[in-house]
Amino acid sequence: MTNKKTKKSSTDEEWKYIPLDDPSVVFTTYDLGVSTALLCVGFELLSVDKENVRKALFVFKKERGIEDIANLYFSDRLEVKARSFFDHLKALKNKLYSD
Repeated sequence: MTNKKTKKSSTDEEWKYIPLDDPSVVFTTYDLGVSTALLCVGFELLSVDKENVRKALFVFKKERGIEDIANLYFSDRLEVKARSFFDHLKALKNKLYSD
């Protein structure tokens, strides 16, 4: 029995399972700020892995350009709307501290 994490995703009315530990289909980060920025730009958050009590792993669907956006964030060259950033940050924190 395998213990691989998966998530259902719908694209064009078709459901498929996405393995959450496969780096070819997911982008992962522990950084709350970059996760918030990725949400602002429109990337899909698949899961928040809270198995480690000290930090959470944010799992995004890997799409074209996601690494570029993350790099723009880290180089302080990404521009997003402030209200959008705050709203997404608040939603992520609610996800982190619920359950």
